[in-house]
Amino acid sequence: MSIERRMVVANENCPARMVPSGTPTTISAGTFVTINQALGGNYTVTVNGNMMRVDGTDAAALGLEAESITFTDPGDDQVHEDQIEQALRTIFDPEIPINLLDLGLIYGIDINNNDVTIRMTLTAPTCGMGPVLVSDVKYRVAKVPNVTSVEVELVFDPPWSRDMMTEEAQLEAGLFF
Repeated sequence: MSIERRMVVANENCPARMVPSGTPTTISAGTFVTINQALGGNYTVTVNGNMMRVDGTDAAALGLEAESITFTDPGDDQVHEDQIEQALRTIFDPEIPINLLDLGLIYGIDINNNDVTIRMTLTAPTCGMGPVLVSDVKYRVAKVPNVTSVEVELVFDPPWSRDMMTEEAQLEAGLFF
Protein backbone atom coordinates (compact mmCIF):
# COMPACT_ATOMS: atom_id res chain seq x y z
CA MET A 1 0.00 0.00 0.00
CA SER A 2 1.32 3.41 -0.87
CA ILE A 3 -0.29 6.64 0.26
CA GLU A 4 -0.03 10.26 -0.70
CA ARG A 5 2.23 12.34 1.53
CA ARG A 6 0.14 13.91 4.27
CA MET A 7 0.31 15.26 7.79
CA VAL A 8 -1.40 13.76 10.83
CA VAL A 9 -1.25 14.38 14.57
CA ALA A 10 -0.26 11.52 16.87
CA ASN A 11 -3.29 10.88 19.06
CA GLU A 12 -1.23 8.89 21.59
CA ASN A 13 2.44 8.06 22.20
CA CYS A 14 3.69 6.00 19.27
CA PRO A 15 6.73 3.69 19.21
CA ALA A 16 9.04 4.41 16.26
CA ARG A 17 12.58 3.75 15.07
CA MET A 18 14.97 6.34 13.71
CA VAL A 19 16.03 6.05 10.06
CA PRO A 20 18.63 4.91 9.18
CA SER A 21 20.00 3.85 12.61
CA GLY A 22 16.97 1.83 13.75
CA THR A 23 17.27 3.34 17.25
CA PRO A 24 13.97 3.03 19.15
CA THR A 25 12.22 6.27 20.03
CA THR A 26 8.71 7.50 20.84
CA ILE A 27 6.61 10.03 18.97
CA SER A 28 4.73 11.94 21.67
CA ALA A 29 0.97 12.39 21.58
CA GLY A 30 0.04 15.70 19.97
CA THR A 31 3.08 15.75 17.69
CA PHE A 32 2.64 16.65 14.01
CA VAL A 33 3.80 13.75 11.82
CA THR A 34 4.31 13.83 8.05
CA ILE A 35 3.65 10.45 6.48
CA ASN A 36 6.05 10.07 3.57
CA GLN A 37 5.46 6.47 2.59
CA ALA A 38 3.34 3.47 3.50
CA LEU A 39 4.82 0.24 2.24
CA GLY A 40 4.62 -3.32 3.46
CA GLY A 41 2.44 -2.34 6.39
CA ASN A 42 5.02 0.11 7.78
CA TYR A 43 5.14 3.88 7.61
CA THR A 44 8.11 6.12 6.92
CA VAL A 45 7.41 9.44 8.60
CA THR A 46 9.11 12.74 9.34
CA VAL A 47 8.87 14.30 12.80
CA ASN A 48 10.61 17.60 13.56
CA GLY A 49 12.98 17.03 10.63
CA ASN A 50 13.85 13.46 11.69
CA MET A 51 12.93 10.47 9.54
CA MET A 52 11.40 7.56 11.44
CA ARG A 53 9.77 4.23 10.79
CA VAL A 54 6.46 3.32 12.46
CA ASP A 55 5.44 -0.31 12.50
CA GLY A 56 2.02 -0.93 10.99
CA THR A 57 0.92 -2.63 14.22
CA ASP A 58 1.34 0.76 15.96
CA ALA A 59 -0.38 2.85 13.26
CA ALA A 60 -3.52 3.47 15.34
CA ALA A 61 -1.47 5.89 17.46
CA LEU A 62 -1.25 8.05 14.33
CA GLY A 63 -4.96 7.72 13.59
CA LEU A 64 -4.32 5.17 10.84
CA GLU A 65 -5.65 1.66 10.52
CA ALA A 66 -3.37 -0.66 12.47
CA GLU A 67 -2.08 -3.83 10.89
CA SER A 68 -2.97 -6.90 12.91
CA ILE A 69 -0.43 -9.67 13.29
CA THR A 70 -1.76 -12.52 15.36
CA PHE A 71 -0.35 -15.86 16.35
CA THR A 72 -2.01 -18.79 18.04
CA ASP A 73 -0.12 -19.76 21.17
CA PRO A 74 0.31 -23.55 20.86
CA GLY A 75 0.34 -23.80 24.66
CA ASP A 76 3.57 -25.82 24.82
CA ASP A 77 5.85 -22.91 25.90
CA GLN A 78 7.93 -23.48 22.75
CA VAL A 79 8.84 -21.17 19.90
CA HIS A 80 7.72 -22.54 16.56
CA GLU A 81 9.74 -21.83 13.42
CA ASP A 82 6.64 -21.64 11.23
CA GLN A 83 5.40 -18.72 13.35
CA ILE A 84 8.75 -16.96 13.03
CA GLU A 85 8.48 -17.41 9.26
CA GLN A 86 4.93 -16.01 9.44
CA ALA A 87 6.31 -12.91 11.20
CA LEU A 88 9.13 -12.55 8.65
CA ARG A 89 6.59 -12.67 5.81
CA THR A 90 5.07 -9.46 7.21
CA ILE A 91 8.33 -7.52 6.83
CA PHE A 92 8.95 -5.95 3.45
CA ASP A 93 12.04 -4.42 1.94
CA PRO A 94 11.36 -0.66 2.00
CA GLU A 95 12.24 -0.25 -1.69
CA ILE A 96 11.00 -3.56 -3.10
CA PRO A 97 7.50 -4.47 -1.92
CA ILE A 98 8.42 -8.14 -1.36
CA ASN A 99 8.73 -9.79 2.05
CA LEU A 100 12.16 -10.72 3.40
CA LEU A 101 11.64 -14.49 3.16
CA ASP A 102 10.51 -14.46 -0.47
CA LEU A 103 13.24 -11.96 -1.30
CA GLY A 104 15.78 -14.53 -0.07
CA LEU A 105 17.27 -12.29 2.62
CA ILE A 106 16.78 -14.80 5.45
CA TYR A 107 19.67 -17.27 5.59
CA GLY A 108 18.68 -19.10 8.77
CA ILE A 109 16.56 -19.23 11.91
CA ASP A 110 18.00 -20.69 15.12
CA ILE A 111 15.89 -21.30 18.22
CA ASN A 112 17.64 -22.03 21.51
CA ASN A 113 15.57 -22.10 24.72
CA ASN A 114 13.06 -19.59 23.25
CA ASP A 115 15.88 -17.24 22.22
CA VAL A 116 15.80 -16.64 18.47
CA THR A 117 18.71 -15.76 16.21
CA ILE A 118 17.96 -14.74 12.63
CA ARG A 119 20.78 -14.86 10.09
CA MET A 120 20.00 -12.48 7.28
CA THR A 121 21.59 -10.44 4.56
CA LEU A 122 20.73 -7.28 2.67
CA THR A 123 20.30 -6.74 -1.05
CA ALA A 124 23.55 -4.74 -0.88
CA PRO A 125 26.10 -4.52 1.98
CA THR A 126 25.84 -0.72 1.88
CA CYS A 127 22.02 -0.68 2.11
CA GLY A 128 21.15 2.45 4.06
CA MET A 129 17.99 0.84 5.41
CA GLY A 130 19.86 -2.17 6.83
CA PRO A 131 19.61 -1.09 10.48
CA VAL A 132 15.89 -0.36 10.03
CA LEU A 133 15.28 -3.81 8.51
CA VAL A 134 17.16 -5.41 11.40
CA SER A 135 14.99 -3.50 13.88
CA ASP A 136 11.85 -4.51 11.93
CA VAL A 137 12.89 -8.18 12.24
CA LYS A 138 13.54 -7.86 15.98
CA TYR A 139 10.25 -6.02 16.56
CA ARG A 140 8.03 -8.40 14.60
CA VAL A 141 9.68 -11.69 15.61
CA ALA A 142 9.41 -10.62 19.27
CA LYS A 143 5.61 -10.76 18.83
CA VAL A 144 5.74 -14.55 18.27
CA PRO A 145 4.44 -16.47 21.32
CA ASN A 146 7.09 -17.61 23.82
CA VAL A 147 9.99 -15.68 22.20
CA THR A 148 12.16 -14.30 25.00
CA SER A 149 14.80 -12.54 22.88
CA VAL A 150 15.64 -11.88 19.24
CA GLU A 151 19.10 -11.33 17.81
CA VAL A 152 19.84 -10.60 14.17
CA GLU A 153 23.16 -11.55 12.63
CA LEU A 154 23.94 -9.83 9.34
CA VAL A 155 25.72 -12.19 6.94
CA PHE A 156 27.19 -11.13 3.59
CA ASP A 157 28.62 -14.46 2.45
CA PRO A 158 27.24 -15.65 0.17
CA PRO A 159 26.26 -12.27 -1.27
CA TRP A 160 22.59 -11.87 -2.08
CA SER A 161 21.50 -12.22 -5.69
CA ARG A 162 18.10 -12.25 -7.34
CA ASP A 163 18.46 -16.01 -7.80
CA MET A 164 17.78 -16.32 -4.05
CA MET A 165 14.27 -14.95 -4.53
CA THR A 166 11.33 -17.33 -4.76
CA GLU A 167 9.87 -17.74 -8.23
CA GLU A 168 6.75 -15.87 -7.06
CA ALA A 169 8.88 -12.95 -5.87
CA GLN A 170 10.78 -12.88 -9.16
CA LEU A 171 7.46 -12.79 -11.03
CA GLU A 172 6.18 -9.99 -8.79
CA ALA A 173 9.36 -8.00 -9.35
CA GLY A 174 9.21 -8.61 -13.10
CA LEU A 175 12.50 -10.49 -13.16
CA PHE A 176 11.31 -13.60 -15.00
CA PHE A 177 11.82 -13.45 -18.73
